Amino acid sequence: MGKFGIIVLDSWGVGAMDDVLQVRPNDIGSNTALNIIKAVPDIDIPILRQLGIMNAIGIERGVNKFSSTANWGTSLLMHHGADSYLAHQEIMGTKPRIPLLQPFNEAIETVEAQVRKDGFEVRRYGKKGLQILVVNNCAVIGDNLEADSGQVYNVTASLDEMPFEEITRLGQSVRSVVKVSRVIAFGGRGVSIDKILAARKIEHTFYTGVSAPESGVYNKDYHVIHLGYGIDPNVQVSSILRKNGYAVVLVGKTADIINVETNRRFPGVDTAELFNHFIAQSREIENGLLFMNIQETDLAGHAEDPVRYARVLEVADKKINELLPYYDENDILIVMADHGDDPTIGFSLHTRERTPLLIYKKGTHNKYVGERLTLSDVGATVADYFQVEAPENGQSFLNRVVGGTEL
Repeated sequence: MGKFGIIVLDSWGVGAMDDVLQVRPNDIGSNTALNIIKAVPDIDIPILRQLGIMNAIGIERGVNKFSSTANWGTSLLMHHGADSYLAHQEIMGTKPRIPLLQPFNEAIETVEAQVRKDGFEVRRYGKKGLQILVVNNCAVIGDNLEADSGQVYNVTASLDEMPFEEITRLGQSVRSVVKVSRVIAFGGRGVSIDKILAARKIEHTFYTGVSAPESGVYNKDYHVIHLGYGIDPNVQVSSILRKNGYAVVLVGKTADIINVETNRRFPGVDTAELFNHFIAQSREIENGLLFMNIQETDLAGHAEDPVRYARVLEVADKKINELLPYYDENDILIVMADHGDDPTIGFSLHTRERTPLLIYKKGTHNKYVGERLTLSDVGATVADYFQVEAPENGQSFLNRVVGGTEL
């Protein structure tokens, strides 16, 4: 028994899944990790190479060779599409449900009625068929314009006018009557309803909402809650561990999207700063789960900037090298991804890709855990490691790491 660390390098996929031909044809040919190496041949990631990233990609490129000592595998995505929130719930052991893809205006009457029933003042804004809801004259409900169309609804609010508890209650009101994959409720200070409405946009003909970056809500005292479809935190390994008295540390985006009772939350975006938190917690904790998301890789993918992406990976590589001495023979560390976001493919959205599973256990080498059918196998492995109740979904691969024969 010891520490189990999970580092998600957000969007660092290793090749399009076989089903993209049917479900996401635009993703054909995507391979985030490989195409970054092709675009930035001087990328310097020796630790990630040692851990087996080229093994997971399945091809060598220049100085980036297969590792002869790596413990590694890959994982498919069970959730629909390529979504960070759903992927992290899947990693923790949730069995993904198939959500509804629906423009907000197809649900606006139902949402409006429920929000009014729950005690909020509501009015519509915009032309019929392309409307958003204005609530208490300080919050807006509409499509999320940063995710795949129809997947997510946003509640964008002014924290100066509406306490976060009320923003959360408003988000829960919307969540109670819609079946899209996620409702995100958030707010910041120093923004007015006029500024929020000025950031309203229409995209892809049928989708209308507020551009969160342009609204200014991210700039000061940003608060957010993610409300997923069919997500029960009680069946996730993070909650199971807490129930059994183990520490759970959430760093980066995981602190915002994993619902578990823990005071070890370290939200943020800066890669080096997040790693510093992860390293400090790894030094402090003897038994428990540490779960971190590095978001700057994802942001570089959305910006379609392979050079920026490569430089973030180089920072992560150096920090992982600092981290490894704090993981001994009793501990396990996994470096993985949640989907892809190939910056070279010609568009800025996530790509549906297999993810790498790079497994560090001091003194253990050259173990292959196969291609897993779901990211939940990681959560199941965590439960197996701590000998606690299994989460809702997934099959453990612990025996392949600690008991399997070398390749």
